[in-house]
Amino acid sequence: MKIAVLGGGNGSYAAAADLSDAGHEVRFWRRDADGFRSLLETKTIRLRDAAGVRDAAIALPTLDIGEAVTGAELIVVPTPAFAQADIAALLAPHLGDGQVIFLPPGTFGSYVMMKVLRDKGCTAEVMIAETGTLPWLARKHGADEVAITTRASRLPTGVMPARLTDKAIAVIAQAFPDTIEPIEDALSGALMNAGPIIHPPLIFMNAGPIEHFDRWDIHNEGTQPSIRRVHGALDGERIAVREALGYGAPHFPLADHYNTSNWMYGNLAHDKLVDSGDWHEKLDFSTHRYLQEDTRMGLSFLVSVGEWAGVPVPVAAGLLAIASAVAGDDFRTSGRTLKTLGLNGMSRADMTAMLMQGV
Repeated sequence: MKIAVLGGGNGSYAAAADLSDAGHEVRFWRRDADGFRSLLETKTIRLRDAAGVRDAAIALPTLDIGEAVTGAELIVVPTPAFAQADIAALLAPHLGDGQVIFLPPGTFGSYVMMKVLRDKGCTAEVMIAETGTLPWLARKHGADEVAITTRASRLPTGVMPARLTDKAIAVIAQAFPDTIEPIEDALSGALMNAGPIIHPPLIFMNAGPIEHFDRWDIHNEGTQPSIRRVHGALDGERIAVREALGYGAPHFPLADHYNTSNWMYGNLAHDKLVDSGDWHEKLDFSTHRYLQEDTRMGLSFLVSVGEWAGVPVPVAAGLLAIASAVAGDDFRTSGRTLKTLGLNGMSRADMTAMLMQGV
């Protein structure tokens, strides 16, 4: 199928390489001309995974987003949440009926992007889906090389508008066969996002060694029993919010990531991640995605939805307060919340209708 991949990070390079390697026609857009220069010339990404090392030929690397997405059946956008609105504005003139935008994960970016598209005059009947994690545990090993440690085996995915769920899932499943699990709607998808559950406890409860050592593996040295207990409490709040809003199981509890093979990345994913050594890295609190994406955007969103739904979320709110102090930035006002999205005054009935029908 014809797939557009947007962005320049680990997930975007993994998507472009892996989907090309699987035989799809991939158009790969990145806005950073300097960072993209060599790929524009070679049209090749070096892919490393359990099967070995090989070159993945990219059908069309381009700096023109219109060239990338025109005629694409699926548009994969594994970018940080804070880039979604800007990308949606760039996409607005180029989209057509039936195209599917896939956000892995989304942090309710389905709403953000759909609102921007409509505000920019895009009337195309597009579908925007979001899931709980990236389809790949991956890290770039250079400008045009990416290592994939493992691939997701289960991706719970919600669609906006939910009335078009079956149509959207059928498209996404062509790129991720036997992996996509449809769920109720895009808000349900946003509340599957694993990043705001895994990463805030790991980075803030390891803040001392992260700032002291040149490199620190939060998933190895940093994942200790006390932190796992915070993970459990935080994830319990996420699940309580889901249940209060009427979303059903499976809720993909984070404990399954560590204890069983039944989570999003399947068997022994945590062990594979640690063994790869790719997450033994320098974490800069001012720029790293764990803080700017998973905490400022994702954790603030979870806290706001919990408060809107009347569900106590003291662990999430406490971590958010600590994060704001560390960053010197009030994430309740600068992050993604129902209030900053203008949705905090919406009734549950109106929210349900919007999720079903679209913006």
